[in-house]
Amino acid sequence: MASQDWLEKDFYQILGVSKDVSDAELKKVYRKLARKYHPDSNPGDAAAEAKFKEISEAFSVLSDKEQRSEYDQIRAMGTGGARFTSGGQGFEDIFGGMFGGGMGGAGAGGQRFTFQQGGGAGGYEDLFGGMFGGGPRAPRGPRPGRDLTASTTLDFETAVRGDTVTLQTPNGQVKVKIPAGVEDGKRIRARGKGEPSPDGGPAGDLILTVQVRKHPVFEREGHNLRVKLPVTFVEAALGATIEVPTLGGAPVKLKMQPGTPSGRVLRVKGRGVQTAKATGDLLAEVQVAVPSHLSDKAKEALEAFDAEMPDESPRADLLARANG
Repeated sequence: MASQDWLEKDFYQILGVSKDVSDAELKKVYRKLARKYHPDSNPGDAAAEAKFKEISEAFSVLSDKEQRSEYDQIRAMGTGGARFTSGGQGFEDIFGGMFGGGMGGAGAGGQRFTFQQGGGAGGYEDLFGGMFGGGPRAPRGPRPGRDLTASTTLDFETAVRGDTVTLQTPNGQVKVKIPAGVEDGKRIRARGKGEPSPDGGPAGDLILTVQVRKHPVFEREGHNLRVKLPVTFVEAALGATIEVPTLGGAPVKLKMQPGTPSGRVLRVKGRGVQTAKATGDLLAEVQVAVPSHLSDKAKEALEAFDAEMPDESPRADLLARANG
């Protein structure tokens, strides 16, 4: 919903960007300014706080596709598209012909009249309505406040478990509940936590974009978590019971069968991402670790082992299929 003061505020100038600025560049500029003027970085600085509110309002409008289009249209109308001045068969000439005064662009006392579109009583629409019987437009009902946009970055585990975050908005601090299992790039709409209505209507919403940091061990695949599990050659060949890490909990023991190759996935039920809709599993991908340094005895043992193995190459089938 458009604000009455949009005509007076140049949001592009406030953020120092051009009118054709891309969404990515707009976000980059806003983040830089927000860090500079954030109240937490400038305690007790009223000027910095006012600047922070100003740039937050500008970004809130320009980052929303519909609001930006509406703002551009209103600004275009206010800077010439709906203005009537003297010259040619203009607005003053029409009034001059109607009332016999030949206004020529000036009224009594030599003051020039300029009529510009705008809200409220006294605009040219109400003036025409009064002269030609149409009457002023019926007043609109209370307008809802504008939506605000914001972003927050969560660590991997917080995104999986869910949490409540506190955000600083132009209207003060607000708390937003992050649901369990939120994914990177997800947008959350917090109802009624945006701008207040200018005339008693409902408040706007806060639209929060969530960014999730990568985890050094776990990756996410839908509701499942995935981890690479290094094992020794002996463990893979003979089988073993090994410990597998879990996200935010104690390791679990998992039995690996003899002859387990690299790439095989072992599944731990119910230890993935848990949401209101589903619970995923933990997928442990086996990776056989090859030692980079061997003692002389270890080399002798491997050579003896190799001598006891059947005289066949594990690549024989691959080569045969490759050659048709």
